Amino acid sequence: MNNAERTRRELMIRAIKDYYDGILADTIDRIPIEMRPRNVEPNRCCIYKDRAMLKYRLMALLGFGMEEERDETMPLREYLKLAEAGKNHTAAVLSVCSVGCHGCVDSHVQVSNGCVGCFARPCVATCPRQAITVINQRSTIDRSKCINCGKCIAVCPYHAIIRNPLPCEDVCPVGAIGKAEDGRVKLDFSKCIYCGKCFRACPFSTIMERSQLINILNALKSGRKVVAMVAPSITDQFPGKIEQLFAALKMAGFHDIIEVALGAELTTKHEAEEFYERMARGEKLMTSSCCPAWVLAAQRHIPDIVPMVSSTPSPMGYAGRLAREKYPDAVNVFIGPCIAKRREAQSDPNTDFVMTFEELGALFAALEIDVISLNAEPLAEPATSFARNFAHSCGVTEAILEEMSEESPDPKRPKIDGKFINGLDRKSVNMLKMYAKGKLPGNFVEVMACTGGCVGGPCSLAR
Repeated sequence: MNNAERTRRELMIRAIKDYYDGILADTIDRIPIEMRPRNVEPNRCCIYKDRAMLKYRLMALLGFGMEEERDETMPLREYLKLAEAGKNHTAAVLSVCSVGCHGCVDSHVQVSNGCVGCFARPCVATCPRQAITVINQRSTIDRSKCINCGKCIAVCPYHAIIRNPLPCEDVCPVGAIGKAEDGRVKLDFSKCIYCGKCFRACPFSTIMERSQLINILNALKSGRKVVAMVAPSITDQFPGKIEQLFAALKMAGFHDIIEVALGAELTTKHEAEEFYERMARGEKLMTSSCCPAWVLAAQRHIPDIVPMVSSTPSPMGYAGRLAREKYPDAVNVFIGPCIAKRREAQSDPNTDFVMTFEELGALFAALEIDVISLNAEPLAEPATSFARNFAHSCGVTEAILEEMSEESPDPKRPKIDGKFINGLDRKSVNMLKMYAKGKLPGNFVEVMACTGGCVGGPCSLAR
């Protein structure tokens, strides 16, 4: 756990404890001062910037971004009142706190002091754009010619050529991040797919998510039935068995828990049927649709592949329907590692809020719930192992293959030739463009935005 994650989780735990004690309105404005007193070495340029960033982190925890701040003197307790009244989450699920941006230099390849101007000069020979020359016995890169291919880095015998990264921009698979005129980060929400890679990568915690934690806590304390819809990837996050985890959720105040893996079983069944129907119509390719970041990437960046994306709802979509049928008046909360699920939930009438694994871990910590120490009864309706494996890369394909193998064999039915994209990056986005043009083999492509699948989500506790 790095310092950014530790700070984020400490704020969550403090806020949850004080909320349950009924004193958060009195304490929230003092939290930045208590966490960064004058006698502590600041993490940033000064103690006051540290406190300012903690304030904006608390605003994000309440569901507001720095972009919504109209009065810098407005105390956090006023934002808390607005959050409790449901007047938060009026903007995108991500927020850019520009005051915390370090203004990093653009990503580029550069020659370090380790260069000795060797006789072989492999960097000069290997550069495809003739961007490297030797001046005064040292290699020099012409930035106007360099394309940052990194070939010179690979051949330098002294490891004297390095890449100077811009972490948030480098990890964005769709070019949604750039720099504003002041040199600080700017997020283009018309391009963003909410994969959360920038959220995890930024070393200065400039990119934040607008949490729904206060809304969920409010629902839990209100006496209303609150149903937890737990993503399959949760078994990788907490110690103990899934039955103990369900017991912990009950202790935290959830009325009932539904495995989203049960929704994955329905997604598997319907996606297999849809595959057969599409192939029977003469279509050549279908892609998975359970990852909301991937679906949005297709819509915004690969329009040619959109007709090939499965129309089957995601496991969260089906789990929401199961929850709504069982408890029509309940508040349904999806719990998972994904930021993009927040955006998916905005258009899902059966999912009211989204809680991340980080937030759930903070809830357990604040309420002093030790998952592994709990006794638990067997689940009334456990999901299959294949459905629970949806959270891992190739899990969707394996579940569909298992579904097909259980059906009566029909020699006329096409066989699945499955391929997979294990994490979206610029290279894999270009590969998907090739799939859309029919230039790569396979008739089914499973796409996961996060490396390793949902278990590698940006808001995971363990990865």
